[in-house]
Amino acid sequence: MTHLLFLFFATFFAAILASAPPGLLNVNAAKTSVEKGKREGVIFGFGIAVMVMLQAYLAVRIAKFLSRNPEVVEGLMKAAVFIFAVLSVFFFVKAFKKTRPTATLEKGTITNSFSKGMFLAMLNLLQIPFYSGLNSFFHAQRIMNFEVLDEVMFIVGAGLGTFFVMYSYVFYFNKLETKTNRFSKNSNYILSGLMLLLLIITLARIFYH
Repeated sequence: MTHLLFLFFATFFAAILASAPPGLLNVNAAKTSVEKGKREGVIFGFGIAVMVMLQAYLAVRIAKFLSRNPEVVEGLMKAAVFIFAVLSVFFFVKAFKKTRPTATLEKGTITNSFSKGMFLAMLNLLQIPFYSGLNSFFHAQRIMNFEVLDEVMFIVGAGLGTFFVMYSYVFYFNKLETKTNRFSKNSNYILSGLMLLLLIITLARIFYH
């Protein structure tokens, strides 16, 4: 039971970290709140969270397949070293750049806030490899087993962590708006450090094996 709680909160905080930097989803959640009211903003965020849970479910299936095909995992681990290195540099460089206006979906494109949230989240395809990699990492560290309860905790943690960020943008974006640049920089530094940490862990696993 203890490991399930740890798995849930680890996934929850990873989801917060992944969705916290200002981007298409959270900025549109704030925009929906301003234009249609906080209730619609929350519904929009809930739509995003539901889609993220579906993407996390797909990510679990991918991670499970990889765990049963070690020859594929070995090749992917070598590729992951390059990917983590590139992402670490990317986020580090991005932290130095000024924050640019984030694109938003034009009003009237999708009328239902829940559907709009799901649609925009579906376009964010980076969620699947992110949660698949996170799932594989948890499994390698024995934080997660491929059992039903473990998978449910992982998927729910991803969904609730994402919803928490969307909810925060809906209600507190006006207070955060003046600090967006600093917030974005700090988030990118954290993501850069996380990618570097994953790179080191992956290299250690390769050399260990």
